[in-house]
Amino acid sequence: MSLTSALSTAQSSLSNYATQTSVISRNISNASNPDYVRRDAVLTNSTIGAQGVSIQRAQDMALFVRSITDTSTSSAQETLLTGLSDLKNILGGNDYETSPAVLIATMRDTLATYAAKPGEATLAQMAIADAVTVANGLQDASKSVQSVRYEADKAIGEQVQKLNELLARFETTNNKVYSGTQTGKDVSADLDERDSLIKQISSIIGVTQVTRSGNDMALYTSDGVTLFETVARPVEFETSSGFSASLVGKQVFIDGVPLAAGQGANTTGRGSLQSLIQIRDDYAPSMQDHLDEIARGLVVAFAESDQTASALPDQTGLFTWSGGPAVPVGATIIPGIASSIKVNPALIQSLGGDPNLLRDGGINGAAYSSNPSGASGFSTLLDAHVQALDEPVAFDAAAGISTSASILGFAAESIGWLELNRSDAESAAEAREASRFRSVEAFSNITSVSLDEEMSILLELEQSYKASARLITAVDEMLQALLAVAR
Repeated sequence: MSLTSALSTAQSSLSNYATQTSVISRNISNASNPDYVRRDAVLTNSTIGAQGVSIQRAQDMALFVRSITDTSTSSAQETLLTGLSDLKNILGGNDYETSPAVLIATMRDTLATYAAKPGEATLAQMAIADAVTVANGLQDASKSVQSVRYEADKAIGEQVQKLNELLARFETTNNKVYSGTQTGKDVSADLDERDSLIKQISSIIGVTQVTRSGNDMALYTSDGVTLFETVARPVEFETSSGFSASLVGKQVFIDGVPLAAGQGANTTGRGSLQSLIQIRDDYAPSMQDHLDEIARGLVVAFAESDQTASALPDQTGLFTWSGGPAVPVGATIIPGIASSIKVNPALIQSLGGDPNLLRDGGINGAAYSSNPSGASGFSTLLDAHVQALDEPVAFDAAAGISTSASILGFAAESIGWLELNRSDAESAAEAREASRFRSVEAFSNITSVSLDEEMSILLELEQSYKASARLITAVDEMLQALLAVAR
């Protein structure tokens, strides 16, 4: 080997070491960045035998796909669990102390005590106060359920806006990757950015990626709807200004295709968006149906009947509603009745009413009185009220639970329905989060930076650098000696 070729080889080696050292330094500086994928500076040989450095990203596409899939399912399940927990909190949390079942049971016990001592005016006041608590509890619960729907709807709007922003950024980054690949540039940083955007998108909506020639990429939802292909597709949604029992939320459209809600406590949804729709359009409305059926059952159970031969229609008694004094007919959900149920003002003393009408009847006039003489020991009507809360009545099948149960039984089933779904959602959330953690950890083990490993490589490069430097020094000394001889 001539001195010139030896010097050239040494200089090339120093250049390669500098590139390798730069890559390692970049790795070390990004060791704590979860979106950074480790680079490897690999020596390559050209067709003429010269060595160069090729920068490669550590990557495992199968693990990456698994990690974003698990991110989608975990995000969906956690969002659903949060929504179901919010519905549980409406009823008082773990003990359900403000649930209709608990409030109605308390009222029934007070009515039973009053029936045993029908002449006690204080007990009449207590029974009516408990009835007011039941009515207020149903109103508050109905209002809170619609508030959960409104908050979910608002969150859907925020997620849609964020998704559109992420897709716009993805378009810009994908163009950089594609153009950089065509010109032979190092696009590692742009690939990191693109992968980071896919992770963020997957937490909102399930995503499938397809890599095409030139490092170009297309994105589709888990249902096959196009999210990005050459350009970002529009995601459209219009938020609602408020909700009621009869108001249906607006749909989310991706590239003109409506996005379906997730199904079941172990949700089929992918990403938070489908679970938010599920809470808004499935679980919260179902809970509203339960409240409305309980309210309807109470109005019917305490209705007054004509006690004469006049065949007058039944009228609302202890409980009335916005459609009173008419009594609901048939086992059919009346949307929003829970938000308007109240205790009949004719019984409330502070409003000029007579609490004894609960014992005697006649809220709607003398024809409806069961105790025309006003006997203080009359308890027949009170006993009938207590029994009515435990006797089977018909409920609308659309409510999703029993079609024949007592009012108390139906209210208890509503709690059981909610707790079963929340418990199943919690178990599924734990399992899916564990799966997400394992897949992300496995992917990180391959792509993340190990400081020990990088420092070890850096030490090896340092030794190689010294060897090349010594070679240059030796060549320099030999050249100096040759020049000296030539003089």
